[in-house]
Amino acid sequence: MKRAFLIILCVMVFSCNRKQTKNMKLHGAVFGTTYSIIYDSEVDFSMQLDSLFARINNSLSNYQDNSIISKINRGEAIETDAHFDKVFKTSKEIFYNTEGAFDPTIGAVVNAWNFGSEHKIISVDSLIIDSLMQSVGFDKIFKINSKITKPKDAFIDFNAIAKGYGVDVVGEFLQSKQIKNYLVEIGGEVRVQGKNAEKNTPWRIGVENPNFNGEQSILKAVKLRNKVMATSGTYRKFKIDDNGNRYAHIIDTETGYPSKTNLLSVSVIADECMVADAYATAFQAMGIEKVKIFLKDHPELKVFLIFENENREFETLAINNFPE
Repeated sequence: MKRAFLIILCVMVFSCNRKQTKNMKLHGAVFGTTYSIIYDSEVDFSMQLDSLFARINNSLSNYQDNSIISKINRGEAIETDAHFDKVFKTSKEIFYNTEGAFDPTIGAVVNAWNFGSEHKIISVDSLIIDSLMQSVGFDKIFKINSKITKPKDAFIDFNAIAKGYGVDVVGEFLQSKQIKNYLVEIGGEVRVQGKNAEKNTPWRIGVENPNFNGEQSILKAVKLRNKVMATSGTYRKFKIDDNGNRYAHIIDTETGYPSKTNLLSVSVIADECMVADAYATAFQAMGIEKVKIFLKDHPELKVFLIFENENREFETLAINNFPE
């Protein structure tokens, strides 16, 4: 649904007075994207991490027929697990906090709009959208003990929070192994602890310029310590109508139609990556003015917006002391 590209920036620092520390660096594919994990240890946790990823997929992946979420969507009676329960609980809280702007039941409508490499708006049957919208609404989904009850046609999709949750799970695993310095990145969502021990510098995360032509360049580098950052961008997945209006791949949860927006990128710093991940998506749907009002009551969320002004020029807005 989204992938805002972030580049990990490291500054080389050499020391003649002590043995050079070497980070363990692991890379691979997971959750339909890639991951990068860097930590201050000589122990290779690849096998344990693969097992963690498999358990998360078995709980939350809509692409695995035998996963818990797939069975729930088919209406099968199955008990949830701890991974599903945590993501479900947080999703409910953010759904209500954002008055439905974050809604894990909108996935079927997103799929109907077929946001892919083709940017031109296609004709979508309004009857199909109206029909799909009848089952949209996370307030219609209930967890009773260890089982989910939902309308027959409701489709749950945790894509907008699952990568962030995966980042948190890996971070908590590393901390359980007494790793004090690490960086975990999955699909652009990042969690850091301590510092980059190999370079003896703070972890620095780059926020990408919203380039519509696909080129990658960094707008700003952010120093993070014991925090997470998630970014949602609309500058890669969008549609254009015959009048040149650009519509985001973020679907309006009230109408079922793509959001016409000038908001190109939202970066959120928080304490939990799944929280930052979900809010980054919600803020794209809410728009700039609603986001500014919302954040007055949520100082724990630091936010950086990139948007187009009336002259189609890029502007930025840092809210709640988002680091310069």
